Amino acid sequence: MKILHEKREELNSRKEDTEARIRVELLPGRKLKKEVELWLGKVEQINSEIKILQEEVGKGKYFSRSRLGGVVFKKIKEVEQIYQRGVFFDGLVEENPLFGDILPTTTLGGENTSKRKLEEIWACLENDEVRKVGVYGMGGIGKTTALKHINNRLLENQDKFESVIWVTVSKASNVTKLQDAITCKLGLNISKYEDETTRAAKLYAMLSRKKRTVLILDDLWEVYRLEDVGIPEPTLENGCKLVLTTRSLDVCRGMSCIGIQMELLKKEEAQILFLDVVGQDVLHTSLKTIMNEIVEECGCLPLAIVTVAGSLKGTIDEFEWKSALAELKATRRGPNMMGPIFEKLEFSYNRLKDKRLQDCLLYCALYPEDYEIDRNDLIEYLIDEGIIEGMKSRQEAFEKGHSMLNRLENCCLLEGSMDYDKTKHVKMHDLVRDMALQLTSYSPRFLIEAGAGLKEIPEEENWTEDIVRASLMRNNILDIPSDASPKCPELLTLRLNYNILMSISDCFFTHMKCLSVLDLSYTSIKNLPESISDLVSLTALLLRRCEKLKYVPSLANLKALRRLDLSNAGITEVPEGMEMLSNLKYLNLDTRNIQMLPDGILPKLSHLQFLVFRLNASETMKLRGEELASLRKLETFIGRLYDINHFNTFVRAMVRKLTNYILQVGFHGFLEEAIYPYHPRKTVLLTKCTSSEGMLGEYLYLLPNDVEVLQILECHIVKSLCNLASLNNVTKLRKCYIAECDGMEYVLSSSSSCNGSLQSLETLELNGLCNLQGLISRERGASSLILLPPANFSSLQQIAIDSCPKVKELFMLEWLPHLQNLEKIDIQSCEQMEEIISATLDQDAGGTDIIKITLPKLKFLKLWGLPELKSFCSIGKVMVADSLQEISIWKCPKLKRIPFVDNEPCPPSLQSIDVHKQWWESLEWDHPNVKDVLQPLCKFWIHE
Repeated sequence: MKILHEKREELNSRKEDTEARIRVELLPGRKLKKEVELWLGKVEQINSEIKILQEEVGKGKYFSRSRLGGVVFKKIKEVEQIYQRGVFFDGLVEENPLFGDILPTTTLGGENTSKRKLEEIWACLENDEVRKVGVYGMGGIGKTTALKHINNRLLENQDKFESVIWVTVSKASNVTKLQDAITCKLGLNISKYEDETTRAAKLYAMLSRKKRTVLILDDLWEVYRLEDVGIPEPTLENGCKLVLTTRSLDVCRGMSCIGIQMELLKKEEAQILFLDVVGQDVLHTSLKTIMNEIVEECGCLPLAIVTVAGSLKGTIDEFEWKSALAELKATRRGPNMMGPIFEKLEFSYNRLKDKRLQDCLLYCALYPEDYEIDRNDLIEYLIDEGIIEGMKSRQEAFEKGHSMLNRLENCCLLEGSMDYDKTKHVKMHDLVRDMALQLTSYSPRFLIEAGAGLKEIPEEENWTEDIVRASLMRNNILDIPSDASPKCPELLTLRLNYNILMSISDCFFTHMKCLSVLDLSYTSIKNLPESISDLVSLTALLLRRCEKLKYVPSLANLKALRRLDLSNAGITEVPEGMEMLSNLKYLNLDTRNIQMLPDGILPKLSHLQFLVFRLNASETMKLRGEELASLRKLETFIGRLYDINHFNTFVRAMVRKLTNYILQVGFHGFLEEAIYPYHPRKTVLLTKCTSSEGMLGEYLYLLPNDVEVLQILECHIVKSLCNLASLNNVTKLRKCYIAECDGMEYVLSSSSSCNGSLQSLETLELNGLCNLQGLISRERGASSLILLPPANFSSLQQIAIDSCPKVKELFMLEWLPHLQNLEKIDIQSCEQMEEIISATLDQDAGGTDIIKITLPKLKFLKLWGLPELKSFCSIGKVMVADSLQEISIWKCPKLKRIPFVDNEPCPPSLQSIDVHKQWWESLEWDHPNVKDVLQPLCKFWIHE
């Protein structure tokens, strides 16, 4: 262990040095090399595994000294290997050829007008004489849409510019906020600097390194001096340009921009845009005349046309269209309205004719301007608020919520988008939000100061008695003083999330007896006031990421509470009185600080649908199977059970299957992949099963039939997956990860009992299986031929094997028809591996050398540390993988040919070959000229 710790310190020192270099080298427009990312991930993984090993050594009761010594020795070798791979002579980063984001766009309304303006903007960008361009026009006329098309065209045409930076500027923006918005897009942070001049200098230094860059500032409301912000002046020398959109020509002039005015659509163009939204079928009905009148009422303004057409989409009744036209003509601007566009937007709002949809839209106004709202988070709030209600299950409520948001998107009142990790969001156009704010300024009214930069809560005169919802989220409020006691008897919702809030006076909630939803998430609150206990109408108490929270008063009186979120909160004990929350449906205790859930609480929470505990938080945070099984309405569960018996008890009780779950048995500090409550795969994680206690006959565990991800770690009595009960009924398993299971000899048995068990498997990862012989076992007395059970591996896309020293071959040649979806082969540190695809004895005797090995979808081939590997397949001289993109081979001295590339022609998609130069020069070639063709693709490793 002393040697291991020394080696780990050396490794972590190299990691720290590497990260220091990354901070210097990773400038805007550059990206981290993939091999560096993988290496850093390996370091994190080995550190977690060593930590767990250290805990086991400290206990000293689970394994013999000899086995512990073997495990430690193996870890020392792994650390040494990772250390050696951490030298990157060619640098850590590489140029990102194009820095920018492709933006989702809508159809550009106006075949002539809009496209003409688009080309006018593009001509300015191509003209070296023009350095700054301002696109101006009234709200809703299509400025942002045009610039989104320009952004995407710039990214497609890389000959003139290297990067595009898109920044959305809010109406309430100032120099500091604009600086933050730009640095956020650059992936940098200057928030620690308070002085604007210092911040401007830092931003200037960042942007000055970038050449041939287009900076797009969308929706600018005032004039800024570029030097005050920290934006270098665009010049011919630096090749940079500034493009902005604004509603004011004065802003264009103040920023010294060439002004381009967006124009209203022509009547014919407006009609075409209307039809694009509502559907072309209208042309073949009697609605055409009414449509033309409606388009005329919209004033040829794109946003008005799109929203009104969206409100009529799917409606074909002539009387309803006539009624809509009459309503549209009757609309009049209310006080303080900002132009005729508001009439049309309010018309679209009224046309929803569904109060729940209208309430959903107005609720979105509680978020700051231009805020990307996570759909799942929003639906949770809609459930809390009662806007979505009456659903039999949580799953139905979410389906209803997504349906409502889809309808609002279809009506063009919300804009949809998707994050890099495929998380869906919605956003309100700033004019739609202004319309919503106007509507919520009347009774019953909202108090909305979200993202307004407040340092204190609003003055008492702003808290009128008719307020029903108040949003002060995303501000800088530090505390709520003792003289603050707003009289808001009708207040239902109070959102103070995302503030630096540290304390709340006890009297603040005194006159809020109807308060239903209280959100204090992402604040620095330390102690909740005692008056929380008197909020008997509270249905949702949200304390997510209140990491400094130490005290929560008794919850015994909050019998109406349906949602309690304490994820990542700082409290160390379950709040007093939680057993009285008989109506609770949602409980999130995903926090590392709570060590134990007292026995007897769960059965009293009989309405729970959603239950999450932090995995791997501590060995004491475990649940009893019978208590969990008593929750008949449970749909989502993430947590750890006491032992095998409790696990099996709960799985038996899963008659009505859970929608989502992660079931863990045993303790392990390293979870193979991050899984979140909104997107959990149906996962079972089995860890450190070292005895036969609780076995079901010859089986150890009962597996849920719909399990999708299976992870088995250090379960030494499992010899194959066929030891797990009901494996033959498991038909949805997509990912299987097995590590450090010394008893594992084969993944499957060739007996019929496991036929089809892995028919849906997409990823198989095997790590540290010291006695693994192969994927499928031979039965006693069987011939050398191992037929693959029908459908097994037919969906397999990725296979990774690491540190399995006894495996000599991976696949059998007869299995090839089942491997046609294989995309990635990653084999490392398998000392006895001789070939990847093995032929039977009969095939070898035939002496044929023309068998064709075809893997049509293979993209990535990695072979590392295989000292006995002689060939990919001994009798397969013709190997075809036309989709192959990357090859990485390291320390395979007996391998004399690179599979799949010694053909004419070479794989057309091949992008890189990572090998040692000396080994490359020693290779044998059936087609000698291929070597010269491949040479430019080689990335040679100099170090060992």
